[in-house]
Amino acid sequence: MANTSTRTLRLLSLLQTHRYWPGTELADRLGVSVRTLRRDVDRLRELGYPVEAQRGVDGGYQLAAGAALPPLVIDDDEAVALAVGMHTAAEGAVEGIAESSIRVLAKVAQVMPARLRHRVEALRAMTVPAGWGSPDRAGVDPGVLTTLALACRDSERLRFGYAAADGRRTDREVEPHRLVRLARRWYLVAYDLTRQDWRSFRVDRLTAPDGTGTPFRPRALPAADAAEFVRAGIGNLPRPYRVTALVNAPAATVRERIGRWSTVEEVDAEHCRVRMTSDSLDWPTLALGSLGAEFRVLEPAEMVDQLRDWAARFDRAVRD
Repeated sequence: MANTSTRTLRLLSLLQTHRYWPGTELADRLGVSVRTLRRDVDRLRELGYPVEAQRGVDGGYQLAAGAALPPLVIDDDEAVALAVGMHTAAEGAVEGIAESSIRVLAKVAQVMPARLRHRVEALRAMTVPAGWGSPDRAGVDPGVLTTLALACRDSERLRFGYAAADGRRTDREVEPHRLVRLARRWYLVAYDLTRQDWRSFRVDRLTAPDGTGTPFRPRALPAADAAEFVRAGIGNLPRPYRVTALVNAPAATVRERIGRWSTVEEVDAEHCRVRMTSDSLDWPTLALGSLGAEFRVLEPAEMVDQLRDWAARFDRAVRD
């Protein structure tokens, strides 16, 4: 049997992965008796974690929102900073971490008291993102993403309104499976109870999602993973370009200018390697041109053609 401290951390981790755990099932997962489980729950409460208990034969436990964030984790200011940072990352400011950002945001939102949620929303509302436009061309409220992520995690049925590509609106009830981010768009993969089939829904076309409180047993997805299911269902989804360039400038200088939208690796004191992923070559062209430094494109070949085309047009503009 694991020692008390290790078991307590394991218990906390399990409580964060599901909204509600039957007591007997939770005890089995930890390999302890129900009586020992009660003592471990009391220990978490002493540490400040708001664990609610439901008594009776079918009783169990769940981690709830409390009057304050649990101690020994993060303080109020750090919680606000974390939530705002995860909102920003979920909107696509940093390539490759949007989905994990939503999972973190959902966990924080679950236990964040209302007074801190108000601070987060006020700070986001009064903050204007820097840079050339929004990194995400299809704006999605991170609050909506958090609702969807919690429903996926808790296996809870969802209701929402949905607008098809032709503008026709319908009401849907689904069993949510996963959130997927592809080509700077968010998709919800879910089993549509009305159509009795699997569907992927563009989140920016989805309105007023709300959990029904009805749990469900997850079904087997008819694909290797959720991302592959979305790709298979959307034939015209643009495949992203992966651009790599060698820049004759220090890595710190390049990070300061375009680090928010790229990965910058130092080669030596005066050179760095820049990597960008985009479904259009226009943005990498603008970014590299804005550096005011010599650079050489390493991949892809289409980027070389793009630069030649832009160079010819700029040259004609100067001659005219």
